Amino acid sequence: MPPPSVNIYDPNADHTIKVEDDIPAKLHRKRKGSCPHQDHHESSTGPNADGSTLQPSKDHPAWDPKNDNTDLTNAGVPRDNIAATASHPHGTTSHDHSKHHSSQSVLQQHCSFFDRDSDGIIWPYDTFIAFHALGYSLLISLLSTIIIHANFSYPTLPSYILPDPFFRIYIARIHRDKHGSDTGTYDNEGRFVPQKFEDFFEKYSSVEGKDGLTIRDTVRGIWGQRCIMDPIGWGAAVFEWIATWLLLWPKDWIIRKEDVRAIYDGSIFWKIAKERKVKV
Repeated sequence: MPPPSVNIYDPNADHTIKVEDDIPAKLHRKRKGSCPHQDHHESSTGPNADGSTLQPSKDHPAWDPKNDNTDLTNAGVPRDNIAATASHPHGTTSHDHSKHHSSQSVLQQHCSFFDRDSDGIIWPYDTFIAFHALGYSLLISLLSTIIIHANFSYPTLPSYILPDPFFRIYIARIHRDKHGSDTGTYDNEGRFVPQKFEDFFEKYSSVEGKDGLTIRDTVRGIWGQRCIMDPIGWGAAVFEWIATWLLLWPKDWIIRKEDVRAIYDGSIFWKIAKERKVKV
């Protein structure tokens, strides 16, 4: 069972949305036991409620929790504030990361490293300094800042009437920047869906134990997750995976599953900056 501070969707109760948006404060589930996020996390091969069965193929494998010795339960249920996986069912526990960020969604945690003064607003200068603190060159830091703020500022603004002349990003509404053609690990409220994360590695990883991704695996993943007519999503996915490889730059040319998980909740950013002895 998850720790008491973790909020997960209860199909038999109302779910209060913590993120700021113009959608209803509560989502009501009229049908008892229904859960739109609960795909096939109980069993990938067992019978469904309607009597049908899902048989994963070689081209479309799905992660089955029964095949792993894990304490992770209800993998298809989004986690508000922890990046829970089979190997880390309680998220990032080192340095009390999950505890310190318990009031933030996982997507907000991912962005908090770039909010240098913790005021909930990321200025372009904040992003530039944060990228450089992570070891990116001045040129890559500048290009990344332009790409991120040019595309992700406007959806997060309090009002859609006019764009922000300073291209600021507001973390409270960062979930509006959710794009298509990604892994699906973040849902539309910025929560973390363990099943989607595990499925991506199960499907595309060629590494023993499905514990990482090669460059070829990553390209296959970007190609395989594309949505139709989604050039922004395609571009964002390419940008994000290139940034991931440049950040981790593994000596064996395999980015590890745990490092990717730590990118989702942003915990690895603090770790890398600390190792480089850079104050952000």
